[in-house]
Amino acid sequence: MFDELMRAGWPALEEVAVDGWVARFSGGVTQRANSVMPLCAPHDLDHALRHVERLYAERGLPVVFQLDRSDLDRVLDVRGYEFGLPTLIQTAHTDTVLAALGTHDADIAEAPGTDWLDLWWAVDGRGDADALAIAAKILTGGPALYATIRDEHGPAAVGRLALVGDWGGVYCLAVRPDARRSGLGGAVLSGLLAAGLDHGVTRSWLQVRQENATARRLYQRAGYVDAARYHYRSRRS
Repeated sequence: MFDELMRAGWPALEEVAVDGWVARFSGGVTQRANSVMPLCAPHDLDHALRHVERLYAERGLPVVFQLDRSDLDRVLDVRGYEFGLPTLIQTAHTDTVLAALGTHDADIAEAPGTDWLDLWWAVDGRGDADALAIAAKILTGGPALYATIRDEHGPAAVGRLALVGDWGGVYCLAVRPDARRSGLGGAVLSGLLAAGLDHGVTRSWLQVRQENATARRLYQRAGYVDAARYHYRSRRS
C-alpha cells in the first residue's frame, strides 16, 4: 500500500516497467524519483537487474533501489550495492494530529509559488536552478496543497500535502533557519491537514529519516506512529 501511496505522492517524471519493478527517472533530482521500486519479484532476477542497470547507465545515473529488508536486499548487498538512508514511514489520522497540535492559520495554495519554492529549496534543495525546475515538475505531478507561514521577513515555513484519495502525504516541511524552535513546523503541519480535511483527507503518511531526532519528536507529539520502513541500495552504473 505505501509503495503506491508514495509513488502517487512524489511522482517521477518517467517510469519504465521492468518485470514487476518500476524504474523511475527524474534527472537525478531526489532519490525517491530516481530509484527502482520493486513491486513484486521478477520472473528472471538477473535479467531484471541487468535491464535496470542498463537503463540507469543510459541516463548517466547511479542505480538506486528503494526497498525494505528482503531477499532482494541481500542480493544487492552481495552485488556491491551500498546501504543508505534508513527511513521510517509514519501514519496518523487527521483528527488525531489536529487535536494534538491545535489549529494554526497558514496560507494554502494548490500550486507552489516562487517564494514557497525558494524557501524549500534553500533549506532542503540540492542542485542548481535546473535541478529546482525538475523538482517543481515532480511537485506538481499530482494534486497537492502547499502551505506557507510568513513573518515580517517573508516566508518562514512551508510544507506540501499530496492528495491521494482519503490519504494525504506530508512532504517538504521546511522552516527558515532563523525561525526555527518557534513551533512553525507543527503550525505548518496543522495548517496543511486542516486544509486537507476539505479535500477528504482523513489520514496521512510521512517519511522521516531514522536519524532525524528533531523531526521525529515533532511527529511523535503530533500523534504519528511507525507503520513501515525502507532504505536505499545504490551503486554507480
